[in-house]
Amino acid sequence: MEYRRMGKTGLELSVLSFGSWVTFHKQINDGIADELMGIAYDSGINFFDNAEVYALGESEKMMGRVLKAKNWDRTSYTISSKAFFGWRGKENKPNQTGLSRKHLTEACNEALIRLQTDYLDLYLCHRPDKNVPIEEVVQTMNTLIQQGKILYWGTSEWSGVEIMEAHRVAQQQHLIGPSVEQPQYNLFEREKIEKDFLEVYKNVGLGTTIWSPLAAGLLSGKYNDGIPEGSRLGMEGFEWLRDRWVLNDKVEKVKKLSVLAKALGVSVASLSIAWCIKNPNVTTAILGATKKEQLMDNLKALEVLPMLTPEVLQSIEDIMGTKPKLAEF
Repeated sequence: MEYRRMGKTGLELSVLSFGSWVTFHKQINDGIADELMGIAYDSGINFFDNAEVYALGESEKMMGRVLKAKNWDRTSYTISSKAFFGWRGKENKPNQTGLSRKHLTEACNEALIRLQTDYLDLYLCHRPDKNVPIEEVVQTMNTLIQQGKILYWGTSEWSGVEIMEAHRVAQQQHLIGPSVEQPQYNLFEREKIEKDFLEVYKNVGLGTTIWSPLAAGLLSGKYNDGIPEGSRLGMEGFEWLRDRWVLNDKVEKVKKLSVLAKALGVSVASLSIAWCIKNPNVTTAILGATKKEQLMDNLKALEVLPMLTPEVLQSIEDIMGTKPKLAEF
């Protein structure tokens, strides 16, 4: 396993990590979660990602039960939670969502209970909140760090401008600013990591815990011939995900990428994940496997990494045609 510093912090995260979005409680039970987290940990993964909204709190409870049963040394792994959407679903009332001091504080306390831990290594603002002053967000996160409830704070799906505004406030008030962002990044979604955040990396540093390196499974090739029953894109309530990803032109690109992967003697999934972590601005790519075979294959991305020569990377670019155009000065 390779470990990378999270932005300018001293924290080291495994370049591959394990997340629970969609899978925990919805697709897998405690037994499978225990097996997959065990494989991940034994493979050197030291970061496990979660959020209050995943399965409306049940995902954190499941991960908490597994962690308690495993009884690993708490200093040997890191866990995250994210707050914004609340966990009560349609029952959410005022102050039970968003980034107010009240919700961020209460959501943190609830996450600690569900995950059965004394502190969160990472605590992220799951979306920006236009209704809450950025000063309130920064002050709240700084307080939670001082209280020992969280060690680092960050954002998810924020723009570069929003992240820099948080840093401006933090510097002005001598508080701790965000050190990590969790954006989507894969061969179809590249703008933020490769374009929007360039000035942030340069000016303040930024760790990234990227989600959906396989574009909801599309880059695994399993949707090349339609949507298999029981797959993520076939699940009730995830129609938006299906509509977003299963477009004919995208599937055609994955088919061509699959041919390249076969020529290299690797799976298209491990090739796609390796491509993500080839970017030095990626701290860790979050895996979301539901089966042992999937996870073992995803972990092979570490073996594929040395194969990504300039020639292979150019072949990938020629197939995908998704590289962001940078402004010329």
